[in-house]
Parts: sequence; C-alpha cells; structure tokens
Amino acid sequence: MKTKILIVITTFISLHSCKKDAKAETAEKEEQPITEVKSTSPSNDLNISILLDLSDRINPEKYPAPAMEYYQRDIGYLESVAKSFEWHLLHKKVIQMDDKIQVFIDPEPFDPTLNKKVGELKTHFTKVNVSKDSILLVSEKFSSISRAIYKAAIDDNNYVGSDIWGFFKNKVDDYCIDDGYRNILVILTDGYIFHKDAKMNQGNRTSYLTPQWIDKNGLNNGEWQKQMDEKDFGFMVASKDLSHLEVLVLGINPNKGNPYEGDVIRTYWSKWLDVMNVKKYELKQADLPTHMDKIIQDFILNKE
Repeated sequence: MKTKILIVITTFISLHSCKKDAKAETAEKEEQPITEVKSTSPSNDLNISILLDLSDRINPEKYPAPAMEYYQRDIGYLESVAKSFEWHLLHKKVIQMDDKIQVFIDPEPFDPTLNKKVGELKTHFTKVNVSKDSILLVSEKFSSISRAIYKAAIDDNNYVGSDIWGFFKNKVDDYCIDDGYRNILVILTDGYIFHKDAKMNQGNRTSYLTPQWIDKNGLNNGEWQKQMDEKDFGFMVASKDLSHLEVLVLGINPNKGNPYEGDVIRTYWSKWLDVMNVKKYELKQADLPTHMDKIIQDFILNKE
C-alpha cells in the first residue's frame, strides 16, 4: 500500500514539473522578437521570350546540313520550348495561372504579314482565359507559324544579320524581364553576331563576332585563350544587371576548319553573360531536335 501511494505522489510531482517546464518554454518563446521570414523560392510563373536569328545561317543553299537543315532544327527547338511551356501549365492549378510566352525577331522584318505571324505567337494565360484545349494548342501554333516565318525569311533571301547585341542593349530589360516572374530568354543562333547597322568597337571589345574577326585576330590556334586574355577580346557590355534573367542559347555552329572556333564562341558568350550578371545560362551546340528536347525541358522546367 505504501508503495502505491509513493508511486502516485511521484507521478503527480513529475507531471506538475513538466507543466511548469512547458509554461516556462512557452513564455520564453513569447518573449523572443518576431522575425519576418521572406520566401526565397523562385516564382512559379514563367515569362519565356524567344529571339530568332534569321541571318543567312538558315540558308539551306549556303549552309546545307544533310541530316537536317538548320532552319528545321530551329523549328524543332521552338516546338520543344512550346511543349515545355504546355507541360508547366498542365501541372499547375488554374487559380495560379499567370504565364507568358512570346517571340522576337531583331531587326523586325519589313514584311507586315511576317510581323503579324510573330505577333500571333504572343500568349498570356491567366485563370480567366485558360483551358486545357487552349494550352494544348500552343505547340501546334508554334509549329505551324514558325514554319511560315522561316519559309518567308528563306524565300525573301535578304539576310541582313541579327542584331542580338542591340537586342540586349535596347530591348531585353523592357521586353523580357517582368517582376514576379521567372524570366527566360531562349536564343536560336549559330553563336556569331553581326548586323550591318550595329557594328561597333571599343578596343578589342565589339558588338559583333564573325569568322573573319576570329581569323584576323589569331584566335584560330592553340594560343587563342592566351590571346583573348592578354588583349581583352570579347563583346562590349550591353547591360549591367540582368540578374533576373536566365538565358538558353541553342544552335551554336562554328565554321569548319578551325578546331578552336567553338571554344572561342562559347568563351565570348560566357564572358559576356557573366559580366552582365545573367542569373543562369547554358550554351548548346547545334544538334538534332530529338537530342536537344530533354536539355530544353530540363532548363525551362528547372530540373537539376
């Protein structure tokens, strides 16, 4: 009997002590200052921009590619981007919808019909206008309209280059970066940059890069990296802060005959995007769309 009474008393004391400790712990927590915790997770709203380089790199007569013409590869890349956009939307709640995709050509084509087709690709889904059927039409629309765009450019046969440098300087901030979005710029280009009305130099920094420039400055041998570093070759800075932009460059296609040309092109681009503080970027060599599809999906859907 004494043993039972002792157990009851011990249990009561223990429980009473635990309550005191719990109250004390709660009081300590209440005394601590409240700190505001801000979310660091990236936005789930996509703002995708695509810049097309419609220079003579897409000319099938000048640069034939028996496996698949380069303009056809571009169309395949565009379809992969559009399908990735669709996948993102189909796995998102309707109430959260606020996603954009658009296409740019710089300089703008003179053909008003072509401009109209580019405008038709500009799409903005919100909870008000979204439906499963409208989402699934995106890749179909991108496929048919992009074919018309490339056909018109090739038939016109008036290649004036692509002002990628000028696009970064004058348009990226306004057209491709929106607050509250994950901003992605996809550039379809062979890696060279040239436009007849935007050819500028600041020492060995330029607004352009051509095979002729690479050869002229001795960047065509095993000493190319040393030459670039010592003489500060590279693109002129076009923007100082693109920290809210991600860039995916697809289709890099160095001229044959210089085994270092691809490395030079990638170094030019990397140095340029780094100095402009681009948040994230990838530079990919031209390949068949079937091989590039996963790379494009992983980048846009942010898969590690």
